[in-house]
Amino acid sequence: MSLRDTLKIPAAEITDESVYRERRRLLAALAASPALGLAGCADADPPPPPKVTITPEQARSGFRTSETLTRYEDVTTYNNFYEFGTNKADPSRAARTLRTSPWTVAVGGHCAKPGRVALEDLIKGLTPEERIYRLRCVEGWSMVIPWLGVPLADVLKRFQPTSQAKYVAFTTLADRKQMPGIGYPALDWPYREGLRIDEAMHPLTLLATGLYGKPLPQQNGAPIRLVVPWKYGFKSIKSIVAITFVEKMPETSWHDAQSSEYGFFSNVNPNVDHPRWSQKTERRISGTASKLFAERIPTRLFNGYADQVGGMYAGMDLKKWF
Repeated sequence: MSLRDTLKIPAAEITDESVYRERRRLLAALAASPALGLAGCADADPPPPPKVTITPEQARSGFRTSETLTRYEDVTTYNNFYEFGTNKADPSRAARTLRTSPWTVAVGGHCAKPGRVALEDLIKGLTPEERIYRLRCVEGWSMVIPWLGVPLADVLKRFQPTSQAKYVAFTTLADRKQMPGIGYPALDWPYREGLRIDEAMHPLTLLATGLYGKPLPQQNGAPIRLVVPWKYGFKSIKSIVAITFVEKMPETSWHDAQSSEYGFFSNVNPNVDHPRWSQKTERRISGTASKLFAERIPTRLFNGYADQVGGMYAGMDLKKWF
């Protein structure tokens, strides 16, 4: 079975990409109309994708949101993926060199069943789910993305972590031939991230294999990446090649680079500013052609997922453990 087949889920459960493509067809129809012509719509701003209807149960779980989706074009061209360059547009141009098949993930550390596993086997038997999550970057911008993936907990349990597994460490591929950014010392390669074991096992934590109902593009972390929606985006490590169960808090790339600016937990928190900018508001990617960002909106504690994840941090000083 191919990875593309593995990623298939019932069409009724995937946000229809035609929703966001419809405006392009509409513009094409308007342009073809003799009565209107191109001049009448050349500067027109196409409507953003509509909001998604969700059930009360989905809202309580946090698995979906009815907020307006970010355009596919923006999700796939406005990226931080330093292995392919430090500018936002670099990954969409340079990541085409990334080979995503075959792909294996090495799982080890404090677990009963370590091993190197092909991606297809890593997620075999698990039904991919669509999760519409908010994504908040530490830089102060945000998106709403329909991800496709499987709960990380379901994958980790297969390796039977022992009682010594207090944290889970993740590592990204670091191949200079495929990733031109590796040639520059922007970070200490390979890229590393980590979660506390309860965070890794939380139902919201997703191993994403796609977005908008399609396999992940290279620039978005193909073929498999982490999505932790209540944390700043850099915690959602891309192109994972290793998962390790560890006893002590693992070192992570941005914390290692500047611990005073990027804490291990990195939970979205409007009350804890970055040393160089406020985190009280964010710029939502607008979903329109005329401008990239919409007006600023207030940032919510845990990115709006406090009801689902707040209990994990009860009693913690969130300014100390930022």
